[in-house]
Amino acid sequence: MPRSNRRACFGETKKSFLGKRLEFYFDRLMPLLKLETTVAVSEDKRKGLLAALSKAVAETIGKPEQYVMVTISQAAIVMSGKSGDAAFVDIRSIGGLNGEVNRKLSQQICKLLKDSLGIPPDRTYVNFADVDAGNWGRNGSTFG
Repeated sequence: MPRSNRRACFGETKKSFLGKRLEFYFDRLMPLLKLETTVAVSEDKRKGLLAALSKAVAETIGKPEQYVMVTISQAAIVMSGKSGDAAFVDIRSIGGLNGEVNRKLSQQICKLLKDSLGIPPDRTYVNFADVDAGNWGRNGSTFG
């Protein structure tokens, strides 16, 4: 997408930092974390978990939290042939994912889910997908 279209679609692409103009390319943003779990999550717990997951994704991938989206939904899950507390986490991002980042995120997410919902780490699958900018859309356009 040409810069002029990117600016019209996503807002100003340049910001000042210490008197210097820096170019921010929006095709390096937009992480998404989708959590599906068998555990019923109360509204209070949901708010806290959404905030904690959003912060973990932003800090670990190194992207501004204002561009992170997190969803939580209840799902029927059978894992290893057994029902019970379990979770599936799908993380998608335009860039920013690699082996080191993925391992760190997996560790943080499993800890958050164990501490907040009681889901054992061995009952949590985490999937990572690096999405091409042309395959991610927002506001009537795509990022690539």
